[in-house]
This record gives sequence, C-alpha cells and structure tokens, in this order.
Amino acid sequence: GKEGENLRRDCFCSFVLDHDEGLKYLSSFQPFKVLATETITGKALEADIYNAIPTEKVDGTCCYVTTYKGQPYLWARLDRKPNKQAEKRFKRYLYSLEDCKEFVWNVKEDFKPVPDTWIPAKDIEFSNGNPLPDENGHMPGWVPVEKNSKQYCWHSSVVNYEAEIALALKHHADPGLLEISPVPLSEMLEQTLELIGTNINANPYGLGSKKQPLHLLVPHGAFEIKNPPTLKQNDILSWFEGCSEGKVEGIVWHCHNGCLIKLHRHHLGLRWPLPDTYLNSQPVVISFNRTKYDCDFEPRSLFHHFSNLDGQRFDRLKDIKFDA
Repeated sequence: GKEGENLRRDCFCSFVLDHDEGLKYLSSFQPFKVLATETITGKALEADIYNAIPTEKVDGTCCYVTTYKGQPYLWARLDRKPNKQAEKRFKRYLYSLEDCKEFVWNVKEDFKPVPDTWIPAKDIEFSNGNPLPDENGHMPGWVPVEKNSKQYCWHSSVVNYEAEIALALKHHADPGLLEISPVPLSEMLEQTLELIGTNINANPYGLGSKKQPLHLLVPHGAFEIKNPPTLKQNDILSWFEGCSEGKVEGIVWHCHNGCLIKLHRHHLGLRWPLPDTYLNSQPVVISFNRTKYDCDFEPRSLFHHFSNLDGQRFDRLKDIKFDA
C-alpha cells in the first residue's frame, strides 16, 4: 500500500534492535548516542519484522504529496518545536532521574508558531482539538511547497504544478538499472518520499554541482534490498561493511501492518556518509518524453535539462551532467 496511508507521527519512529529502555527515543535534547544491541524490540516482533520487506534508507529530507488548492502538491517536512522557555523545562525533565511524572505540555503557549498552511502528520495524537507533541517534544507536520518558493527552492525544483508532475528516481524495468523520469503527482498522492541532491544533507550521493544543482524525489520503499542480512547484529555488521549493496545509510523494514522499523549505520557505530555509496554507483537512464506535456519548461529548470537528456544513459548516478 501507499506509505502515506500508514504514516506515523514520524515516518521512522522505532529501531529494530533494542537498547537501554531509558534511551529508547532519539531526541535533539539528548546528549548521548543510541547504539543497538543484539536484542530485537518487542515492537518489531509484534510488527512481524521477520516477514517485513527490507529497503534502503535513503539520506535526504522527508516530503509528502497530498491535495492543496484543489490539486496534488508536494509538502515539506516542518516540525513544530517548543519555544525556549518550554525547551528548558523539557530538558530539566529529561535530565532528571528522580522525576517519574509524565511531562505536561501547554500546547497553546509552549510552541513556536507555524504557517497557517501547516498540517500535522497523520496519526498524531490530539487533545481538546490540539495536536500533541511526540516523545521528542516535537509536533511532526508538513507545509505546502509553493511554486518558486525561496525557503523550499530545492523542493520546488523537482515539481511542475502546471504539468502536475515530479522528477523521481526509481528502478528501471531492466534489473540493475535506475531511471529518472517525470511522474504524475496524482500517482504519488498520500505517499511519503525523500528529496535528495546537491543541497540536501551535504549531498552524500554526489549529485550535481554548485553551478548545476540536481535534486530528485525517491518514493519511500522504492529500493528493496534483494540480498538482506539476517536479523542478527554480526550478520548486519558484516553486510554493511562487506558488500556493495550494504553501502547505504541504513535499512528500513516495511512491515505488513504499516509499521516502519529503522536501523541506521550509526546505531552500529559505523560511519556515514561513505566515499562511494551503492546508490550513486549504479547506472541510470533518463526517460522523458517531452511531447506528453502541454507546457513549456523554463530553460533553467531541471525539467528542461532532463528533457534534453531523454534516452541517455550514464554509468553512475553521480555522472549526470547537463550541457552548459
């Protein structure tokens, strides 16, 4: 099913391998690491992780497609966060080892304002009509990406609302080959995706350049891991360190009940990013039939550049270059 239909308060909300219960959730307020041990969490077992689909965790920023102004729109992730006073109170609560009481938020006063267009993520809890923060003190949510947005210019570069399409990276029909092509936004409705590229998270995949930025959307779960490791710590470590398919940021298991279980390389003490990742080393073909779209793409847009590369193949994803 579509991932957005089962979107939790955070797209990736739990870890596959258990650790000290007191450190269960990773928070920007917490001054320590989360490291995995050899025990699988009860939550993962309940979700039947042994029969889940393992996929590559792609390193970018989370996006969402849903309706806005009567048409499919791309939305950027925007968490509503506490103001300074509330943050201090929450820190004191987290650092206190004696206080066993549950932290109480004043939802109307404790949080920074967000745009009027902001919507909370699906399945977020509500009280008296107000969204409640998660265990990290954040309210995960989304804001629509307007055309020519300055704040979300890299998001905006991968969508064309006139043609109602987005630039997506996915598997080609031929095994071992990636494909970049325009996809109707209507086909992405209620899905979550990852925006990757030149100006996202220090560009771990080496896409584009400062002069010619390149960004793409990757639907969550698009890259299934064909030869996954067993759910044993040593096997997962060996997989990350010993094969080309393991040169990824992490693994996300898609469980049949909609639960998403995440394991990051950092949870095993492994470094990221890597000089050469599995994603950026694969061949890719550009499929862009410009005659299908009844609009003129702006000459400097990614849509114009990719339409000029229709049918071209590159040995590696990071080798894509546009003509000056």
